[in-house]
Amino acid sequence: MAEHASRRCCLGWDFSTQQVKVVAVDADLNVFYEESVRFDRDLPEFGRSQAPPGPASSGRLRLLPAQSAFSGSPRRTRGGVHIHKDGLTVTSPVLMWVQALDIVLEKMKASGFDFSQVLAVSGAGQQHGSVFWKAGASQVLTSLSPDLPLGQQLQACFSITDCPVWMDSSTTAQCRRLEAAAGGAQALSRLTGSRAYERFTGNQIAKIYQQNPEAYSNTERISLVSSFAASLFLGSYSPVDYSDGSGMNLLQIHDKVWSQVCLGACAPRLEEKLGPPVPSCAAVGAISSYYVWRYGFHPGCQVVAFTGDNPASLAGMRLEEGDIAVSLGTSDTLFVWLREPVPALEGHVFCNPVDPQHFLALLCFKNGSLTREKVRDESASCSWGEFSRALRSTQMGNGGNLGFYFDVMEITPEATGRHRFNAEGHEVSAFPRDVEVRALVEGQFMAKRLHAEGLGYRVGLRGSPPKVCQARAENPVPGPGASRVNSADQAPCSSCLPTGGCGPVPSSPACPC
Repeated sequence: MAEHASRRCCLGWDFSTQQVKVVAVDADLNVFYEESVRFDRDLPEFGRSQAPPGPASSGRLRLLPAQSAFSGSPRRTRGGVHIHKDGLTVTSPVLMWVQALDIVLEKMKASGFDFSQVLAVSGAGQQHGSVFWKAGASQVLTSLSPDLPLGQQLQACFSITDCPVWMDSSTTAQCRRLEAAAGGAQALSRLTGSRAYERFTGNQIAKIYQQNPEAYSNTERISLVSSFAASLFLGSYSPVDYSDGSGMNLLQIHDKVWSQVCLGACAPRLEEKLGPPVPSCAAVGAISSYYVWRYGFHPGCQVVAFTGDNPASLAGMRLEEGDIAVSLGTSDTLFVWLREPVPALEGHVFCNPVDPQHFLALLCFKNGSLTREKVRDESASCSWGEFSRALRSTQMGNGGNLGFYFDVMEITPEATGRHRFNAEGHEVSAFPRDVEVRALVEGQFMAKRLHAEGLGYRVGLRGSPPKVCQARAENPVPGPGASRVNSADQAPCSSCLPTGGCGPVPSSPACPC
């Protein structure tokens, strides 16, 4: 680490579901430093009962259990979240994120990292999560003492201490009300880029307002996880960026302003609690003096607006107009750069984080790696090598045989079951093993193309084929990052992209990445 400590660099932060992570990137885009804190492993005290916080010099805070916005809050995080008794409500303690940041920064300091060489900080947060700042919190943010960790100073700054995250699906009633106010699901999609979704922040705010009006009234600012993280570095409230803001069911994606109809359907005085949105690449201010004095950051270090994890993926993969990225994970996710979107009832259209005049289409398919693994086990002797050989032994088009595999209720479209059709268009109960493998892969990718075109994607944009960034889970052929694969029977985790990067959610505990 020592020989890299004085490189001029930018810091990229990730406030994800399971961890807080930082990478340092130099002028040539080389990552030369990484550090992280995993919530369940490194902060097991959330939210067990503990003694009051000890001396500041201990470096680790022992916090009392957070009071949730919802009844029946569980007492311990799993995967970084609290899953409540109803099975629908999912939250995370906001102080856990703050304390994780403290720990990462202290690890960097102990390693000799030269903070004075950091030119700018930015990052990403799990999309659709929200943070509710208590009245008076802004004064605390602007007057932080460099002698104390953030977690100790911000304990009383949140009106909702256990906050809803993207896994929450408890707001169906609020979704229906929002769609009705906007003139229907399709009208809401045309306005905000998506029909009403339970995890989207506007519906989460509506639920909190209805169930906990006192806490809502005592909230002076509502942040997304991304703008919350930026606020910690800025020492004041950072605005929501266009791209992450378009995942709230509140932002008019073409005009880049909050929809008055949607705001009114969710909660009163909501616009003043959100503040005006800004472009995703906007520099929102210089870093707080807290970091200058405590860690040695240069006072000119800039804080660039943080965005959501999905928009950050488009920016991080350096996609361009006409490109497609496919992440093959537990759920498959399709990213498409669009100039002229067609918002629909399925999928999402977000503001583009790189070019504010363009858009990002996102489609999520629940039957991803687990479905592929089932077909591998059934038709390829539990071997990715056999799976790959089955693909190579069959022709493109599969002789007209086509299959749709929905082992669990699919998101896009809402369907379940396995449906196989032969070349004559007749439904059949089974395929030969090699045909089954190709039917699965071709059916999944045909669905991705079909729904992408439904959102406005056109193949061969600008007269040339699109580039496709695709994970290698189906075909573990040696390529970038291949040294991580030990044998033909070990597929990389489903989030591994051709760059060799490994996402946070492996397809199985035995993932060789």
